[in-house]
Amino acid sequence: MKKVSTLIAYFSHSGNTRVVADKIHKIAGGEIFEIVPVNQYPHEYNAVVEQARKELDQDYRPALKTKAENIYSYDLVFIGYPNWWGTIPRPVAAFLPEYDLAGKTIAPFCTHEGSGLGRSVEEIKSICSKSTVMNGLAIRGGNVKNSQEEINTWLLEVGFKD
Repeated sequence: MKKVSTLIAYFSHSGNTRVVADKIHKIAGGEIFEIVPVNQYPHEYNAVVEQARKELDQDYRPALKTKAENIYSYDLVFIGYPNWWGTIPRPVAAFLPEYDLAGKTIAPFCTHEGSGLGRSVEEIKSICSKSTVMNGLAIRGGNVKNSQEEINTWLLEVGFKD
C-alpha cells in the first residue's frame, strides 16, 4: 500500500454510507470523519426525499455540526454520501467548499438505490476544481453488507492498493 495521509469523510442518512466508509477505513486506515448537519433529516422516507429535493432546487447548504481537523494534512480524501436526486446531498455540498482541497486527491463513493453515481462526481469536480477527483464507486444500498470485494477492486483502480 502507498503511504499516504488519508481522510474518509462521509455523510450517511440511513447508515449504508457509514458501513461503506467503515469498510474503506479498515483497508485504507487514516482518519474517519462524519459530516453531520446541525438539523437532522426526517427519518420518514417521503419526508426526506421531499426535503432533499427542495434543498437541491434552492442550492441550499445546511449548517454543519462537525468540522474536520487538520484536513490540510491529508493527501487523499475519500468523500462518501448517499446519492440524492442524482447528486451529492446538500451537507456534502456544504462540507467541500469549507476547505481548500487544492492539490488533494479526492475519491468519491456513494450508496444508491439504482441511480449509481448520477452527476455527483461532476458536481464534486466543479466544487473542487483544483483537486484531482478519481473515478467514483457506487454501491447499491441492498448490497452494502456484501460490498467488500467491490470496494477492494475500486481501491486498486484508484491506485490506493498495490
